[in-house]
Amino acid sequence: MSHIGPAAGPDKRTLRREVLAARKRLTADDVREAADALAGRALAMPEVARAHAVAAYVSVGAEPGTLALLDALCARGVRVLLPALLPDNDLDWGEYAGEGSLVRVRHGGRMALSEPAGERLGPDAVTDADVVLLPGLAVDGRGMRLGRGGGSYDRVLARLERAGARPALLVLLYGSEVVAHVPEEPHDRPVDAVVTPSGVRRFT
Repeated sequence: MSHIGPAAGPDKRTLRREVLAARKRLTADDVREAADALAGRALAMPEVARAHAVAAYVSVGAEPGTLALLDALCARGVRVLLPALLPDNDLDWGEYAGEGSLVRVRHGGRMALSEPAGERLGPDAVTDADVVLLPGLAVDGRGMRLGRGGGSYDRVLARLERAGARPALLVLLYGSEVVAHVPEEPHDRPVDAVVTPSGVRRFT
């Protein structure tokens, strides 16, 4: 396990800054090779192999790439749900049907996101997913995930809990982003597994 930051654990803001700086140093080839490896690792997981519906997202910039995985899931006949950011930072959902089904949307001054162009299914659509891929910047040995800080996925996790839904919660990361400690708050929930280009690590 490689570490970003001291073992005692930087605060969330510092850890975010360190991870984002490390991602900026990756080349396009690094990102592409990692995306192919991540897709292979994720597709081999039993919970992904048997899933009928997967809630995912389209990676941006140097984020661990998701498009290869999304396309492979579609080719298998899996229903792929993608988020659309709402003005209050909650997420609506739509279906992915290949790159042609995406539209670039800029939310305020933030980076443009690729969102589903078709019909909106409502925020509760995520409760139908067998697997939910959560974007993240880091995860620790307990499965605690560091997000970007917008709170969108905290709402998703709360919605799943209220609905009694128990999808497998996965985060895709680079190997160096499995860290010694992620600071958590009372509302934070651990993920079930982290997928990196070199393998899968499960948390109990």
